Amino acid sequence: MSDTPFGFGLPPEEPENGDEGKKKDPAGGGQGSGGNPFGANPFGFGGLPGMGGPGGADNPFAAMFGSLNPNDLGAAFQQLGQMLSYEGGPVNWDMAKQIARQVVAQGTADGTKDASVGPAEKSAVEEAVRLADLWLDGVTSLPSGASTAVAWSRAEWVEATLPAWQQLVDPVAERVGAAMGDVLPEEMQAMAGPLIGMMRSMGGAMFGQQIGQAVGALAGEVVGSTDVGLPLGPAGRAALLPLNIEAFGKDLGVPSDEVRLYLALREAAHQRLFAHVPWLRAHLFGAVEGYARGIKVDTSKLEEAVGQLDPTHPEQLQEALQQGMFQPEDTPQQKAALARLETALALVEGWVDAVVHEAAKSRLTSADALRETLRRRRASGGPAEQTFATLIGLELRPRRLRDAARLWASLTDARGVDGRDGLWEHPDMLPTATDLDDPDGFVHREHLDFSELDKMLGEAAKGENPEDGDAGK
Repeated sequence: MSDTPFGFGLPPEEPENGDEGKKKDPAGGGQGSGGNPFGANPFGFGGLPGMGGPGGADNPFAAMFGSLNPNDLGAAFQQLGQMLSYEGGPVNWDMAKQIARQVVAQGTADGTKDASVGPAEKSAVEEAVRLADLWLDGVTSLPSGASTAVAWSRAEWVEATLPAWQQLVDPVAERVGAAMGDVLPEEMQAMAGPLIGMMRSMGGAMFGQQIGQAVGALAGEVVGSTDVGLPLGPAGRAALLPLNIEAFGKDLGVPSDEVRLYLALREAAHQRLFAHVPWLRAHLFGAVEGYARGIKVDTSKLEEAVGQLDPTHPEQLQEALQQGMFQPEDTPQQKAALARLETALALVEGWVDAVVHEAAKSRLTSADALRETLRRRRASGGPAEQTFATLIGLELRPRRLRDAARLWASLTDARGVDGRDGLWEHPDMLPTATDLDDPDGFVHREHLDFSELDKMLGEAAKGENPEDGDAGK
């Protein structure tokens, strides 16, 4: 398992002082998530007699449960009751959203707080996306894919992208929910219905709180809706986060309007692909799901957690999740699924990298520097991305972005813009992992025109069925 999943990092330095950022919120008495956001006591009962640990230390639920003074105990136990009574899917997504919103409200490690987007920022984003689309018209045959351009706050990014995270996380989380019942001895399973239900509810809560923590942390870093190479936001909506763009460009020595425009080019290029390659979204998410199906649960860790489960110490189950219970199966099918996923991500990101560079290189003096910065950012990771990899055994980063970008650039030189973009007409026309090793061979290879092939197959089918043929006349 790589340390750099998802491919866009959080700030490289985090506060060494674990108390930094954890001061009480005057409005709610909550605490922040500075230092390790996934402490050993997730439910905030550390300050209660007999439940161990310093109250609230490194506690991601403290913001929800409050400081747990006597006036807060009723609310705390009410929240615990809600968690144990949860009967939804494998992840408690209501809790995930609540935790993510709270993490966003606490601000990032540099002290930056989320804020509503003002009219001037909205106007700047709309203008940047409009200009980006104008520039992209000259370097790609795919028309604009953004029907609207929006400027999001971090909280708005959380709300808009949670449905996509749910699609990514639920398949693997479902395996854990089933495994929680399977690890009990067979003779106990018939008698342990309530216990199994409680364990699954707690598992949903644990996934929910950790996914919420990670999504909330990512909201403090991402600059748009397509940072991971997947369409996380609503279709046709190009989105940028002005607050995070400002933080991204702070130490680059590049004018802020150039930074905004370059990032708008990347967002608008992604939107063109996802809007006008109708099979692409399903192809990408299918590759993720195909890889997830080959991940197995390390039942030894789960058995240990279940065997020691104490309802008053739910952190035991969380620690098992936090340490990771997933291992890819070393089978040809799983290796093929991983290759498909990595190649698909690389082709999307490589195409975006190539067309954005072509559009920006003669117009932005900082184009080369920004390109390299984004490439390095995509190839690195941070604590929030590692949380996803630990929880669901899945990495989302384009390992071969540079190779793919070179291939797309070579295709442009050899076949022109239309010939390059025409490869997106059918998934079987795209380069493979082997083609990334031999780009020249792929560039000069003859390819079938799948539109003609589909037409031929359709005509052949009609010829085999006279009734259908007559009906179509």
